[in-house]
Amino acid sequence: MAKIKVMTADTQAIARRLYGEYIKRSDRYELAVSLPDASLCEPYLRRHKVDMIIMDLMTGDGESAFGIAKRIKEKYPAIKIIAVASVPEHSWPERAKKIGADSFWYKETDDSDLIDVMDRTAEGGSVYPDKLPEVMLGLARSTEFTERELEVLRIITTGATNGDVAEELGISENTVKTHVRSMLAKTGFRSRTELAIKARVTGIALK
Repeated sequence: MAKIKVMTADTQAIARRLYGEYIKRSDRYELAVSLPDASLCEPYLRRHKVDMIIMDLMTGDGESAFGIAKRIKEKYPAIKIIAVASVPEHSWPERAKKIGADSFWYKETDDSDLIDVMDRTAEGGSVYPDKLPEVMLGLARSTEFTERELEVLRIITTGATNGDVAEELGISENTVKTHVRSMLAKTGFRSRTELAIKARVTGIALK
């Protein structure tokens, strides 16, 4: 029986080695290519066939790879995509489902064995975590933020002003300021800028 050809794409070298070890120990899979960034997936697929992609949702420039995964699924629907993340951004599993990713795996915090996730995905299943891991942002756990606060946070991490946030979300600028004050109180950070930078570094609210 032909082995399932797997592409891996991750900015972290240690993660790529981990995937390679998992695949090497399995009789079912073959590592087709190990790429250092999700942005390289599409050029590779134009010339080579793969059956499954294990894709880190963070690219080398700090942006998310949802758009890349979506385009691949639209053009190559037969390819199974396992979206991978190291940061527990609570919106990511749902967003991964919406763009067509077959499964989702937290590489640093998920108790599920990657090969088990790969097997279930290869057999037509869809594997998503039952609960989301927590990450600390200052003094606050990620689960302490409301959905609206996280929406505000995602936008201000891009450098947007309060006015920009208000316009994008259809709320008043005073409401934006209230959400920011609430997050500062929860995290213990002293400024909006510090809040945005720390959120960006942890990946808790990437767009």
